[in-house]
Amino acid sequence: MNGTIDFRLIRQLWMFLAVAEEQHFGRAAKRLNMSQPPLTEAIKVLEQSLKVTLFSRSRQGTRLSPAGAAILPAVKQFATQVEKLEQVVREVAAGQSGVLHIGAITSAMLQTVPPLLAALKKSHPHLTIFIREIDSVEAIPALEAGELDLAFVRLDGDIGQGISTMPLAEDRLAVALPADHALARQPRIRLKSLANESLVMSSRQVSPVYFDMLTSVCRAHGFAPRVLHEVRSITSQIAYVGCGQGVALVPSQMKKLAPENVVVRPLKERAMVVTAALAWNNARHHPMVDVAVKWLASRQQCRGMPIGSSFT
Repeated sequence: MNGTIDFRLIRQLWMFLAVAEEQHFGRAAKRLNMSQPPLTEAIKVLEQSLKVTLFSRSRQGTRLSPAGAAILPAVKQFATQVEKLEQVVREVAAGQSGVLHIGAITSAMLQTVPPLLAALKKSHPHLTIFIREIDSVEAIPALEAGELDLAFVRLDGDIGQGISTMPLAEDRLAVALPADHALARQPRIRLKSLANESLVMSSRQVSPVYFDMLTSVCRAHGFAPRVLHEVRSITSQIAYVGCGQGVALVPSQMKKLAPENVVVRPLKERAMVVTAALAWNNARHHPMVDVAVKWLASRQQCRGMPIGSSFT
């Protein structure tokens, strides 16, 4: 695969977009600050390269051909991304901004990430932040590859070399049940009473550490969980319970997100779970990562949570 960027093709696509939007070569040339003949020639070269006709030309004007209309949405999307890239590059070059790439599981995006973003935007108003929803198993490879600067996840125990972690939130396990379930009338539920229940679990493929922890807790209380559904997130567990598809072991704070037809009852046994942790790559220095880690560490100390370099 040729890794060289074809800047000529990028310029030709930009010209194609101008002609497509103006529906006139003369107006498009004026918009691009160039004369019409070089624009016409560039479009012909692009058509030859793509082996399609992009425009139909007549005395009535210039219109997109079926092939041109087919590629137009993708070219518009490409142009938007290039504009964003240009803006970020200009800001970084001018020393006005930094760029931070964050990956997070859904529950962290709801609770853990927003306070950090608010603090960073306040202290660094020109900071550009890109957020991407990820599964926990994606975090370490993305951090090692430099695709992410920070990850908010439930981590697997096998942490890569140079990856540091900090537990950010933990919670007591509770049980989510349909509101009309017999156990829903109890103020607290014994874990063993779930032995014959169908469970909705967060998928092991998505979050191995969370799945294994829940399975281990069940086995420690004398039963193997009967897993009816494996889903992608804790919020999905709640949704499945609401649809009558079983019960679920979830962090007690999920009570805030439960709909009217789902109740969340605490366990009689005390079982704690790390619901979110921060991970970053020490081998890739990023000043804004240092700022974020320092702010989160200070916040954890104020809340009385222990701060560690790794956890399983």
